[in-house]
Amino acid sequence: MSVWNMKAKWIAAGLLAMTMAGVAGTAQAQRTRPTRRETSANRKARIQRTIEDTYTHRWEVGGGGGYLRWRSGPYLQKNNEVNFWTNATYFLNPKLGITGEIRGAYGKAKIGNTIYNIPNPQISEYTFMAGPTYRVYAKQKSAISLYAQGGTALGKFDGGSKGIPATDIGMWPSSNARAAFSVGANLDYNLFPNLAARVSPTYVGTTFGGTVQNNFGFNLGVVYRFGRIH
Repeated sequence: MSVWNMKAKWIAAGLLAMTMAGVAGTAQAQRTRPTRRETSANRKARIQRTIEDTYTHRWEVGGGGGYLRWRSGPYLQKNNEVNFWTNATYFLNPKLGITGEIRGAYGKAKIGNTIYNIPNPQISEYTFMAGPTYRVYAKQKSAISLYAQGGTALGKFDGGSKGIPATDIGMWPSSNARAAFSVGANLDYNLFPNLAARVSPTYVGTTFGGTVQNNFGFNLGVVYRFGRIH
């Protein structure tokens, strides 16, 4: 056998090996494509399971603090207040629930100069309200719900007035039961299916002194979920 014939055989064998490798690579690529599609499907299924796990809890309980912009008298300048809140929601289905909530707010009334020479006195208000909550958006990591509540409010406006009636220094009269109502939105970021951080822009209406006080603010806190709807 000549040297040229041997070289030709080696070249032919090399070409055949390269061709077989290319065919094998193509076949392997074809086999891996369904695997990628299956992985994507599995991911979507896992996300859906997490969403169902998150929003089929029967109960939500939450609490935290916040801020409220408040007018303490008919002619007084608005003042800043810090507040606390705690609530519980019983869900009838994954979207609709009934919420009961307690809030308390604390601040100092801006009464200005008076004949009584009293510095801005401490005031406080408490609300006890209940109403529907409706979840309008629910994803794996976030949710938005809207709420409307009604109930009663307590106001303590003469606790820091050194015995002088609150109305004598321009504030609302202290009251043990006045109508109150609130609307707002809950913006939740889910840390786990049963635990979320919450921000809630809120409006609170109170009726001290026979008029309506329009108060705006926000609440911050955490929400814990438990129990199952089904």
